[in-house]
Formats: sequence, C-alpha cells, structure tokens
Amino acid sequence: MAGTEDQLTEAAINDALRALPDWKYLDGLVTVYKTSTAADALALIATVGQIAEEQNHHPDLEWRYNRVFVRYVSHDAGGQVTKRDVAAATAVSEAAARMHAAAQPDRYPAS
Repeated sequence: MAGTEDQLTEAAINDALRALPDWKYLDGLVTVYKTSTAADALALIATVGQIAEEQNHHPDLEWRYNRVFVRYVSHDAGGQVTKRDVAAATAVSEAAARMHAAAQPDRYPAS
C-alpha cells in the first residue's frame, strides 16, 4: 500500500519520464501500445496482468483492436503518482519491447 511518503513531486515525475520514453503524464502515467494484431494486443494485456499480479499494483486498461491503453496511478495514495507506478510502468515498457509493441503515448487519451 502506498503512503504519502511514496508520492512523487512534479520534478520527480519529470525525472522518471526521462527514463520512460514510452510514457507521458496525464493525471497519471499513461501510454498506448500498438501491436500487429488484436491477438497480440490481448497477449500484451495478459502480460500486463501478470506484472500487475506480481507487483500487486493494477493499472487501468482499455483495449481497442490492436491498441492497449494503460494508465498507472496510485488510488491508495489519493490518485497520485508513486514509486510503484514508475516501477510498474518500467516493467510494462520492458515487456512491451520484448513483444515488439510500439509505444504511442501521444495517442492517449483514447478518443
């Protein structure tokens, strides 16, 4: 469970985003991954789910054919970004790269 001591300042979020080019800040850490097929998108969702279970930190997900929209924010920290969000986003980025999913953070929010 995240506490207020885990909340990141705006400067810390910006620092974290320099190491997370797949992500941007928009009321949380957000991104969109584009895959080759809908089946690949579902496989990515399953992988994100596995990461979420391992870290006990679950993102908001939305699936649209071959795109997966991901948002991390710590609800138990008042909807703020925490170190757990950065760790989860890092793990998802690594998994998405292995799966050849293309990050399109500017496609978030879903429209």
